[in-house]
Amino acid sequence: MKAGFVNIIGNPNVGKSTLMNALVGERLSIITSKAQTTRKRVMGIVNGDGFQIVYTDTPGIVNPHNKLHEQMMGFVGTALQDADVFLLVTQLGEEPKNRQVLGRVVESTVPVIVAINKIDLSDQQSVSERIEHWQRLIPRATVVPCSATEGFNLRPIFDRIMELLPEHPAYFPQDELTDQTMRFFVSEIVREKILLYYQKEIPYSCEVAVESYEERDGIDNISCLIYVERESQKAILIGHQGKAIKKLGIESRRDIEEFTGKRCFLSLHIKVLKDWRNSDRALRSFGYSHED
Repeated sequence: MKAGFVNIIGNPNVGKSTLMNALVGERLSIITSKAQTTRKRVMGIVNGDGFQIVYTDTPGIVNPHNKLHEQMMGFVGTALQDADVFLLVTQLGEEPKNRQVLGRVVESTVPVIVAINKIDLSDQQSVSERIEHWQRLIPRATVVPCSATEGFNLRPIFDRIMELLPEHPAYFPQDELTDQTMRFFVSEIVREKILLYYQKEIPYSCEVAVESYEERDGIDNISCLIYVERESQKAILIGHQGKAIKKLGIESRRDIEEFTGKRCFLSLHIKVLKDWRNSDRALRSFGYSHED
């Protein structure tokens, strides 16, 4: 039996979540074009004949500007400690935003696969130059150009992971897909819609918590609280005559029902919690905690 943790790391907005979803075969991590979409570690578990791969999506590597960023980077730090394989996702024309993290990968003895993503948006010469760049930077790494959105060249990544996985009993039951709860995925779906439909600082000032989740025959009853930092943000979320939050609720409910396979009644409420991104107490209550 082979089993191990493949921890996915990289800069914001390079396609880490898209790649993990493609490798797992399920939509577990939310995906938008905005940076810092992923805030926590999300595990996706793939079971096969004689193997178990535990993929972990992590927040994009940033230089912290508030306590929320520090906690997000804490998740990255933990991922650097418990990996059996690093899957470092990059794209053409970018440089590391935090060289300290890259330095830890370079100095580590953990095997590395560098996935150069989004090559469908580039040309062969640029891709070849980037492959050489990463092979010089991390000589022990396997460098694979790919496109997660197009599903191109993902098989070599999987095959190399299988070669690198250690001999170990499975970490999770064979029927488990993730370590996260349904409440987590509901809150992430709502937050994804906020990222998609609101502009400027609004998405980054919001956190979503599931107040109640009642499973019933035929229809689930779900209530969510959306936390913002200022009254003005609350007004923007609600929109003129409540049209914005109504659209948010409709689009969120649609994706929740697709994810759960059940109908649901979804109610959204907004609460102002000033400067929650710099509040240790608030961040703990939202699940931003990790072991050093």
